[in-house]
Amino acid sequence: MWIVNILAGTIVLFLGIVIRAFNASSLIAGYNTASNEERSMYNEEALTGFVGALLIAASATLLAGGLLAVAGAPGFVAGASWLLFLGIIIGGVVYLNTGNQFRR
Repeated sequence: MWIVNILAGTIVLFLGIVIRAFNASSLIAGYNTASNEERSMYNEEALTGFVGALLIAASATLLAGGLLAVAGAPGFVAGASWLLFLGIIIGGVVYLNTGNQFRR
């Protein structure tokens, strides 16, 4: 299980860094299919910064769970890191879709 955690955490970390560092808004689901009119209503830099930071934080939970499992922590630690990962992702998506945090 720890291999899955470390592999998935590494992939999510890479995506988070790419989105945040290079403002890769084309990798954000929904935003990449929006019309130019809809895109102009959002602050793209703030949006990509938040999504990148969200993915980096979520990947940290997976990597920590995998590394703790390697270090000899009980087996449920790796599974618990997936629950925390899902909680972070769901919380971030709810935050993104409520209010006008990223509107111009």
